[in-house]
Amino acid sequence: MRFSYDVIVVGAGHAGCEAAHAAARLGADTLLITHDMNKIAQMSCNPAIGGIAKGQIVREIDALGGLMGIVADRTAIQFRMLNRSKGPAMWSPRAQSDRNRYSQTMRHYLETTPGLSMWQDNVTSLIIENGAVVGIVTGLGVEFRAKSVVLTNGTFLNGLMHVGRVMTPGGRTAELASHGLTEQLRELGFVVDRMKTGTPVRIDGRTVDYSKTVPQQGDNDFHKFSYLPEVNRELKQRECYIMYTNPETHEILRRGLPDSPLYNGQIKSIGPRYCPSIETKIVTFADKQEHQLFLEPEGEETCEMYLNGFSSSLPLDVQFEAIATVPALKDVQIYRPGYAIEYDFFDPTQLYHTLETKLISNLFFAGQINGTTGYEEAAAQGLVAGANAALCLRGGELLTLARDEAYIGVLIDDLVTKGVDEPYRMFTSRAEYRILLRQDDADMRLTEKAYNLGLASEQRFRLMSTKREKRDALIGAAREMKVDPSAINPFLESRETSPIKQRISIYDLILRPQLSLVDLFSAVPEFGARVGEIIDGDRFEEIVEAAEILIKYQGYIEREQMVADRIKRLENIRIKGKFDYSTLHSLSTEARQKLARIDPETIAQASRIPGISPSDVNILLLLASR
Repeated sequence: MRFSYDVIVVGAGHAGCEAAHAAARLGADTLLITHDMNKIAQMSCNPAIGGIAKGQIVREIDALGGLMGIVADRTAIQFRMLNRSKGPAMWSPRAQSDRNRYSQTMRHYLETTPGLSMWQDNVTSLIIENGAVVGIVTGLGVEFRAKSVVLTNGTFLNGLMHVGRVMTPGGRTAELASHGLTEQLRELGFVVDRMKTGTPVRIDGRTVDYSKTVPQQGDNDFHKFSYLPEVNRELKQRECYIMYTNPETHEILRRGLPDSPLYNGQIKSIGPRYCPSIETKIVTFADKQEHQLFLEPEGEETCEMYLNGFSSSLPLDVQFEAIATVPALKDVQIYRPGYAIEYDFFDPTQLYHTLETKLISNLFFAGQINGTTGYEEAAAQGLVAGANAALCLRGGELLTLARDEAYIGVLIDDLVTKGVDEPYRMFTSRAEYRILLRQDDADMRLTEKAYNLGLASEQRFRLMSTKREKRDALIGAAREMKVDPSAINPFLESRETSPIKQRISIYDLILRPQLSLVDLFSAVPEFGARVGEIIDGDRFEEIVEAAEILIKYQGYIEREQMVADRIKRLENIRIKGKFDYSTLHSLSTEARQKLARIDPETIAQASRIPGISPSDVNILLLLASR
């Protein structure tokens, strides 16, 4: 048994799994420590991956060589591309997963990763020497030494679960909380606070009246999370179901509010605005007569179902009585109630963009410990933190992502620059360059960078390069090939778009919203034949879609890239460590305080700090020029 490693990752949730895998991929001798090896990558809440903006993050994780997209595809029991009625900047993949198989499959990938070991135990303290972390101590009294440590403790730090007035210490149902780390880090000067999240009831699907629901089918096309062609959906696909609460449901919930931990003062921590409990919904939206609920399966074969939209910490009897008022759930049997959980998190402005802490060298934070919510946000941070925990040991370039490179870059920049005042969840609206950050081209944006660092495999790099060559060749063929009015006008009229009066290129025809590349393959057989020669293997639909998006949205993409390039000029003006902000009285008081606390790397980062005005930015530009 060895007791010395290059990197130790504490916690095997979604952040910890990606962190450990990334560190080991980069050649670091890595140890992953978890409470329970049977619950690796546990889906504590909804067994689903992706969604609005989150799906883009999963594709970025995959493009960087991570695991989440692969495991999500292999264990999906329903896949959907959300927002298809909108432009491609808003398309977001989402998969319902088999909860148990997701955990088992992730464990398989970790156990077959060279250089990655595991240990089942609880970490109670860090070993700090000369301002740097050098190891950890476990509940069993074992001391492990390391050159870097990544904390991904999720909801376990002093976790406390609530069901009505009943409070139970724990990190999630049936699992113990973690104690000791918060207290040590607070003594070392870290700012700590509390957050709250929750989860709904689990019910027996055999007792649901499905005739009173609206079935929701998944997609059955080429879309998926992973860019690897050999990774596909392997499990039987299942339906989800839509239903609604009603005024009777809301009345029962209102009567239970005096016993709700959220409203009787029992819970004092910060809760999520964008994934509220059902009791919060009926208070915040008191005029609403109904709220939508989604009944989603927990696995390929299991009867257990998840009632998405009914997160609650109300007493058992209130939850049961309210659920029974939903017609489809009148006679439902419940496996376990919903509950809320409070846990410790650390102000993420105490981190660099590498996710290393500013107070302790070689100590990295990732996931809910940074005030985020969601598996995808956690996994993204874990990948970056784990990679940098390994990269910092060998010197050279670290993994950082700009806001115009990835949603992951937006996520981390928001955290370390703005901090959090509620559990942070990613939305497309948070990204100012979402036309550049589409789900279809995450590989084009990130795989080469990951390959150069050693994260992404040579196979991934070749796949990306081949896809780009074929995509660009297809676009070139569309520019070169022209059609005569007599040959194409009958087809154009059938699609209710204007006929042409002179020869025109296929490229110009594709710009019309009524037409697609696939339409023109059949309407212009010689073009279809040429494309068949260009894309002569796998991923035909994927490459065609990528080319069509670039053609149809070229003007928007170029305009947004110009804006991003202008902002990059401010990113190149570095100011970290150049000023004693407390002496710059030309800045506002708020600006002096926030700049001193965060110490931004660049003018651009300073401009994104809440409370920093345009006049403050102009003063910094003037001072930097001197």
